[in-house]
This record gives sequence, C-alpha cells and structure tokens, in this order.
Amino acid sequence: MSGSRPGSPWLPAAPCTPRSCARGPAAGASRGRAAARLVAGGLAVLAGVLLAPLTAPLGRTARERATRLWCRTVIRAFGVRLRVTGTAATTGALVVANHVSWLDIPLVAAVLPGRMLAKSEVRHWPLLGPLAARGGTLFLERDRLRALPGTVRDIARALAAGSRVVVFPEGSTWCGRAHGRFRPAAFQAALDAGAAVQPVRVTYHPVGPAAFVGDDPLAASLWRVAAAGGLTAEIRLLPPIPAGRHTDRRSLARAAQRAVHTAVASDSANLPSSSVHQCASSIPAAASSSRTPS
Repeated sequence: MSGSRPGSPWLPAAPCTPRSCARGPAAGASRGRAAARLVAGGLAVLAGVLLAPLTAPLGRTARERATRLWCRTVIRAFGVRLRVTGTAATTGALVVANHVSWLDIPLVAAVLPGRMLAKSEVRHWPLLGPLAARGGTLFLERDRLRALPGTVRDIARALAAGSRVVVFPEGSTWCGRAHGRFRPAAFQAALDAGAAVQPVRVTYHPVGPAAFVGDDPLAASLWRVAAAGGLTAEIRLLPPIPAGRHTDRRSLARAAQRAVHTAVASDSANLPSSSVHQCASSIPAAASSSRTPS
C-alpha cells in the first residue's frame, strides 16, 4: 500500500508518522475481542468478494444498496461505530474527502457508494484488487504524470454518465489532526462533465487508532483499529458546490478544501489541548508519509 517514492517528487507527502500520530487509546478491547473483530472483518470482506459477481445484473440503485449494506457490515465487524450527518448531492457528483485511513474507503462507500479513484497497484492486491475492478474503480498510475489527463477524461465520462466518483484529493493520508492541500486535477473532470462537487469530512474519535500513515504496516493498522475501544467514525456531508459556481479547477479545489478543512478544524478545536497535532512542525521531512490507498 505504498504511495509516492523518491523517484516521484511531484507526488504529495504528509509529515505524519505512526509513532507520533497513530497511537491507540490506553484502554481498549481485550486481545480476545480484538482477534474476534479481525476474523469477523476478514470474513465480511471475503463475503463481499464472493458475492460481488451476483450484483452485476442488478440495476444501479440495487447495487448501491448492496454496497452500503456490505460496507456497513465491514465497519461494524471491526468494532467501529458510524455517525452520518448532512445531506448528499444527487448522483453524478464528484465526492471529495480528506484522507486519514484505509477505513475511509468503506466509510464513504457506506454512505455515498460510487466509483472510487485508486492507485493502479490496488488492482493487483489479493481479494480487494479483483473486487475493486469489478466495482468500477478508476485506476491512476501515480508514477506516470503523462497518464493523468487520460484519468481525468475517464472521471469526466463517468460523471457525465451519471455515476458518482469518489476521490481523496489530498493524495496521501494524514493523521486527522492535520491535513494536506487538495490537488486540482480531479476537479477538472467535474468542470468538464458539468457535475456538482460533494465535499465530505471524515473524522475519527479517538483520533489515533484509525490513522494509517507513513510506513505503518497494514497488519498493525488492522490490529490497532480492532483493538480500539469505542472507535467512532463520523461522515459529515457538507453543502454541495453546484456545477458552474467556479470556472477553473484550482478555485474549485480551494473551495472544496476550505469547506472540508474548516469542518476538520472546528472538530480539532473541541479536542483536549494535549491532543493538538504537533508533527507538522516537529517531524523531519525524511520521515514523511506517502501512504494512500487512493
């Protein structure tokens, strides 16, 4: 699940590291309960892989209903509670969210199922790769800048056809206490398709266990989530940005970023003072995160 590499300086990176940002709460689930959650989560994912072909003949509404049900099942199997606020835009919108964890993907899909934009390596993952491909995932070759215009055209075609497309435009995971700049490329697709943009804010309480940053192994992250006590994920659907309100991708990206990051900042203001994020100023750039599943 690695993201950018030293040979790809144009790819974004975050200063978050597992040691500084991804620690779990002092009190959590017992080892037995955490192990049971891991097994339940794995079985829920496997069930989705096996049953996905059966949904192919169904219409879009039925497939989206099945996706919501499956994603909520996976989330609950890992012991995570889901809270949803706000109102979604109609189908055919570009959904853009801040990026904290691998959990963001089933969380957003549990509320706004659509075609995800993911890095091309995801196609080759065991179990999840074939499932992503069957689900209409759009794959981006992150190390080939020349491939980006073609990906933007694919997103625009999907939006114009009425599909919802989900993008994490920060391009890298951040721990949830700090955040990155929204990259503007995907917003060009919304302009080309005349589609609305649906900003979404993802937050976790407590903050640390869900963060999947830096060189954090996936197995360690899975265990941390399963072992967390009372982990709650909140999806806030912010007011959609109507098509035509912005005429260039950079101003549209800034508007969406402002909406999402303002909402994140308002949540951070309610955290105890000891939880204020410090790694952006104290972690060396060499330890920065390039982690992202999208």
